[in-house]
Amino acid sequence: MKTVTHGDLDVLSSALDDRARADAMSGAISVDVDGTPVFRRAYGRADRAHGIDNTVDTRFAMASASKAFTALAVMSLVGDGTLRLDTPVRGILNEDLPSIDDAVTVEHLLSHTSGIGDYLDEDDDGSVDDYVLSVPVHELATTEGFVRAIDGHPQKSAPGERFAYNNGGYVVLAIIAERASGVPFHDLVRDRVFTPAGLAATGFLRTDELPGDAALGYLFEDPSSLRTNVLHLPVRGNGDGGAFTTVGDVSTFWRALADGAVLPASVVEDMWRSRRDVESEGLRYGLGFWLDQAGPGIVLEGYDAGVSIRTRFDPDSRTTVTVVSNTSEGAWGPARVLREWLRDTD
Repeated sequence: MKTVTHGDLDVLSSALDDRARADAMSGAISVDVDGTPVFRRAYGRADRAHGIDNTVDTRFAMASASKAFTALAVMSLVGDGTLRLDTPVRGILNEDLPSIDDAVTVEHLLSHTSGIGDYLDEDDDGSVDDYVLSVPVHELATTEGFVRAIDGHPQKSAPGERFAYNNGGYVVLAIIAERASGVPFHDLVRDRVFTPAGLAATGFLRTDELPGDAALGYLFEDPSSLRTNVLHLPVRGNGDGGAFTTVGDVSTFWRALADGAVLPASVVEDMWRSRRDVESEGLRYGLGFWLDQAGPGIVLEGYDAGVSIRTRFDPDSRTTVTVVSNTSEGAWGPARVLREWLRDTD
């Protein structure tokens, strides 16, 4: 990939803005170099019913992009000896979740190679307004509350055999992190990830009591539709997703990782080392992070009812591009513009 100039980023920013406006996007877009904004703009409404606009400081849900926080918390426990990458999770789960193969390890879960059955299988066809959770959403406020939700899904393949993106696997990581450390998962992530990274606006918010600076998640793009995702997702996110953040905090997060503020730089570099080539996504996967197929970029992506986000960090140029929306599909038009731009700059 050729060296990207500020002029190139100005072209990208203009293209992202054009697409966001053409799509009537609801959300925010940010482009910055080492924390210095090149472009930052908000679109649409955080609360349609009350006419409250999104701003560049609005807190948006992250869906699966927050799997990175789980991976980092788990790796911090590996670093202090509480866990090992080769720790079999059965010894921590005990009699819970008996369908999980005894050979499944922490590393299998981190790299989506555990082969366990998934409670939210991404291969299942469905509509964004489907009710997909098997237990009432209000019961999914604590980590242990998820045990019943993810139980009973048969093993699909042998541990280590193949890559299969797995939401339930990251819930299992949260369960074992909480049990092994003796610290509630949300507190563990706050203390070991958010605080050292300096993420003042990031946290696992309850969707039934969102603060005034957080965007409601809307199922449909039509700005006249008031239907939110409050009955479609866990009331409080956990290991597989659901944190809220701002575009500014996302940039801060990437730079904190690169600078070794959360974990030693050597550990982060290893998490950013490719474990699997995922041709269907046009990406590779490390531990908790997607990677460019060819190029230096580290990528996080999330998609859920009322949530869509893609953020990419180039550790060489320290450039961050983030597109986040408080609708189910809103981020994908600008995200395609970013992918096309990256291909053209190869």
